[in-house]
Amino acid sequence: MTVVGMSKITSKGQVTLPVSVRNFLKLDKGECIAFCVDRKGIFINRCKLNVEPGGFSEAEWRKIEKLSSGKGKLFASAEEAKKHIKSL
Repeated sequence: MTVVGMSKITSKGQVTLPVSVRNFLKLDKGECIAFCVDRKGIFINRCKLNVEPGGFSEAEWRKIEKLSSGKGKLFASAEEAKKHIKSL
């Protein structure tokens, strides 16, 4: 096995993938990666999420991200938030 990069784990359990690894896997910001385990070790692969987190569609998530970049509004429930997003 060839080592192509190294990284430290932060106090929050996060790691930065070295540029050499991101380039090798052709990863861009926001892409999904999967950690796979077998008898030889742990492997990192590109992946695609098939499940929408929290039941929101991709379009709804784009709206949520846009709204979250500015001053926010608090909602009492997910349904109330979805209703607001649909009205935009």
